[in-house]
Amino acid sequence: MKSLLIIAIVVAMIGTIIVQEAYAVEEVMEEETKLTINSFEVYEDADYTRYRVTGDSPESTNITFQTIKPDGSSGNFAGDIDTNKPAYIVDNKIDPTNSMVYGTWTLEVCAPEYDMCVQEVFIIDKPDKLPDDETTQTVVSNEESAEEGGGCLIATATYGSEMALEVQQLRELRDNQLLNTEFGSVFMTGFNQIYYSFSPIIADYERENPYFKDTVKLAITPMISTLSLMENAETESEVLGLGLSVIALNLGMYIGLPAIVLVGIKKKF
Repeated sequence: MKSLLIIAIVVAMIGTIIVQEAYAVEEVMEEETKLTINSFEVYEDADYTRYRVTGDSPESTNITFQTIKPDGSSGNFAGDIDTNKPAYIVDNKIDPTNSMVYGTWTLEVCAPEYDMCVQEVFIIDKPDKLPDDETTQTVVSNEESAEEGGGCLIATATYGSEMALEVQQLRELRDNQLLNTEFGSVFMTGFNQIYYSFSPIIADYERENPYFKDTVKLAITPMISTLSLMENAETESEVLGLGLSVIALNLGMYIGLPAIVLVGIKKKF
């Protein structure tokens, strides 16, 4: 009898341990598989009204993005990305600005593998007439205030999609490193004033001329690779130091090396 009692106690203890471990594993899985929308903004870029969204997600899975129109029908520009870390950042079209359907829209972000979805509701109002010059202004509102900004026009045209890894890398660098520091914000303000003065023209020409597109890709790919050096920059001094290093590296690649080659050729002749 004593033996049976001891066996029963041992079995009960093992069962208790297994149940506790199962709960612990379930809690860890819940923590590791969260899906959130951390920031969301809507803006106009060239001919389209677009959205930019960031959030936490399960690592190494497929995340889908779908807008829902005010009448309940699906939007025209669904998309998806594969995550390589527990976060995502996406920039995508909502609709052409000149044929926009006004009202309450919904963005639905899903992780099909985990059967999880989150939503963001936003309102796009009809343009208001401005009294001074009679131009129009589209009013967009959502639960969080939107920051001003635009898309990576040249990179998107070069790599063919807002979802391309290179385009995502540029946006993550801007949102996670540059805009989180004073130096980076000042740099982006000056950069945007120059960049958006010519980038729409280049992007449009890339779409019309495949050879020009290939040339641009050949030219900007090394530069985008060097920007990966700034991915670990977090403080003001790190962003400043690594930023200046990257600028110097690119000046050496795009100006210094060609100059050295040209001087060498000139000496031979």
